[in-house]
Amino acid sequence: MKTITSFFQLIRWRNLIIVFLTQWFIWQCVIHPMEGWAQVSVFLSVQYFLLLSLSTLLIAAAGYIINDYFDVKIDVINRPEKVIVDKVISRRAAILWHSFFNVAGFLLAFYLAREMGNYYVVIIQLACTLLLWFYSTHFKRQFVIGNVVVALLTALTVLILAVYEPALYSFISFDLFLKIDSRLLVNPFGVIAVYTYFAFMLTWMREIVKDMEDFKGDAEDGCVTMPIKIGLQKSMRLVVFFGLITILPLLIAAIKLCSGSWSVLGIYIILMLIVPLVVWLWFLPRKSTVQHYGKASRYLKFIMLSGIASLLIYYWLQY
Repeated sequence: MKTITSFFQLIRWRNLIIVFLTQWFIWQCVIHPMEGWAQVSVFLSVQYFLLLSLSTLLIAAAGYIINDYFDVKIDVINRPEKVIVDKVISRRAAILWHSFFNVAGFLLAFYLAREMGNYYVVIIQLACTLLLWFYSTHFKRQFVIGNVVVALLTALTVLILAVYEPALYSFISFDLFLKIDSRLLVNPFGVIAVYTYFAFMLTWMREIVKDMEDFKGDAEDGCVTMPIKIGLQKSMRLVVFFGLITILPLLIAAIKLCSGSWSVLGIYIILMLIVPLVVWLWFLPRKSTVQHYGKASRYLKFIMLSGIASLLIYYWLQY
């Protein structure tokens, strides 16, 4: 029983649920409704969406396993009570599960690509697999690039739905609104693009904060993370700057939405995303302790969940 529990902890089952819910909300609230208001036939049926999401989850789980595999020394210092590889699950078993999940995820993506008639899309899964491996072995210990890789991979869990849905290709533009049958609707591709940007920036910010939290263990393992390279205070100021450039496009979009029939969504963005982010940016510099940075990291995850929930309002306003 302990081994099973540890295995689910190893693959970060809570994070995988968040990834699935994010993809499901985007599919259910943005992509699937297009068959109604845009009168197009979407490729991502229920079956194909579930296969694509499963492919994403398998590759993500493989990434978590290989990350812990190479991070045993760091985790023994930073969080010894959470070490699983080499303690509960052997290194050999971890590598086997990592390989199985990657192969299974890639085969599912290959099947979907064949059904689409476009084999080029599987490059995304292949790139993610390679990035996760090199992140664990090299990038994580390097200045800036490790944080950017994680942020990029998180953003791709959102963007991949647009890549695997050809019906969205015709909506690629910088226009926020579309006029369909005298109705003013928000551009579905624009919605996915905004969420991709939001996921990228907030993940980058969270990764820097996590590096601030893990400062001691990373330093002893020879990592060159941002807090180690430029110091905690400068890293914190950079996070604040990233927060401001994340808020700016959200504020512009919210103001445009508030001027029309989509005002409910605009108000939600202001109250549940922009205001919490401003409060978080004020909260971050208050202390410089491991516990404080841990809380800041968790709070940022709640803001990300609030962003996902806004898709329900988008879905409701379409009807």
